[in-house]
Amino acid sequence: MKKSAFLIAPALALGAMALSTSPALAADSTTYQANLGAINGSNASGTAMITLNGNQATVTEKVSGLAATFNGKPYPHVQHIHIGAQGTCPGPSADTSGDGVISTTEGALFYGGIGATLSTSGDTSPAAGTDLAVAGMGSSFTYQRTITLDAKTLASLQSGTAVVVVHGLDPATLPAGAQKEPSDLVPSLPLAATSPALCGTLTAMPAGAPGTGIAAPAQQQGVDLGLIATGAGLIAAAGGVYGIRRRLAAKA
Repeated sequence: MKKSAFLIAPALALGAMALSTSPALAADSTTYQANLGAINGSNASGTAMITLNGNQATVTEKVSGLAATFNGKPYPHVQHIHIGAQGTCPGPSADTSGDGVISTTEGALFYGGIGATLSTSGDTSPAAGTDLAVAGMGSSFTYQRTITLDAKTLASLQSGTAVVVVHGLDPATLPAGAQKEPSDLVPSLPLAATSPALCGTLTAMPAGAPGTGIAAPAQQQGVDLGLIATGAGLIAAAGGVYGIRRRLAAKA
């Protein structure tokens, strides 16, 4: 092998290593996104994103416009990944009781039961589904946490039938009769406390698609680009050395 090859080969390997280790090119993760739309006249909005690696789901969510206070404190908004049904969000026809509110159980025909609780700490199973102490708080909040999904929730996410639902309405926005109704999940709470306010179906996004967030962090991008540039510099230098040696050989 010519001496120049000894310089070029490591440079090519270094550039390839930089590309293969970049998170932006990782082939073992899938990202899902949901636009969260208002239910029950909540006038709220939000987005949710899940990056899945095996059974590990990194959930990033941002919501605004929700009910702000409850009994003088920040309003606790329990939220979940719902699974096992149609994978859609309910419309007005879901209000089978006719009280003017789509309750959690009325909506379940469309989005299903709880697969995972998006709690701020501790348990993420359905058992924590109505634990107000670990709910998102206030009218606007950002949520980020990596959780473990069970087999059923994982299958629902991959099949396109997983739905993010954020619960909790301002009682004053409900029809007068519904304001006095108990929650269909926790009778000691009012109906507003557990009824859905936001809903969105999680959809798989193509790798690198705009808005998915699949990209190397800025710091990592700098490292990768630096390695690639170094590799290119070594290749150029190797070519220059090889050219000089050819000219010297010709003169000899």
